[in-house]
Amino acid sequence: MKVLVVGANGQIGRQFVKMLADSDKYTPKAMIRKEEQISYFNGLGVESVLSSLEGSVEEITEAMKDCDAVVFAAGSGGKTGADQTLLIDLDGAAKTIEAAEQTGTERFLMISAINADKRQMWKEDMAHYYVAKHHADNILRASGLVYTIIRPGLLTNDAGTGKILAVEDLESGQISREDVARVLLHSLDNEHVFNKTFAIISGEDDIDHALNQL
Repeated sequence: MKVLVVGANGQIGRQFVKMLADSDKYTPKAMIRKEEQISYFNGLGVESVLSSLEGSVEEITEAMKDCDAVVFAAGSGGKTGADQTLLIDLDGAAKTIEAAEQTGTERFLMISAINADKRQMWKEDMAHYYVAKHHADNILRASGLVYTIIRPGLLTNDAGTGKILAVEDLESGQISREDVARVLLHSLDNEHVFNKTFAIISGEDDIDHALNQL
């Protein structure tokens, strides 16, 4: 399975791409937006393609050619304004979904955010972020693609444990970026998480066991 990783140079994206490259089941294709990022992926022996989420759907469609699945791990980052969040986390996701529909790339995994479906939980200073995640998730669910929407708790840079809690409804908790990347890897062809939305935090269950209970 060839997997296009959108946001491959992000903190989760880099770890996920390496996990794909180290596996014998998957072949990653890293979608990046800066030429200076190419050398990192060349060092992993991973194919990369330059494309921007602020570009056209046609550009993203071209980047997605020959891929069997798409993982949207992109984000504008905490230091950008609301305008960039809407352009990347919402419209960038929407354009990627449209590109997947056009290329027939049916499998689509999205990194969302815990509480993205609970407006009453959105803090004022982060409302634009949750608005973007909320509506991007809804666009994906309505698309007809075989989706999996993963909503991590507070992200940390701790070493992963491979142990998580995965449930449909959860309001708080934290999880390492490494374990989020592992959940992506284990979700790619696990039919238990096809067309499902769920939250993840650090827990006591092995990833496969946790996912299989959903």
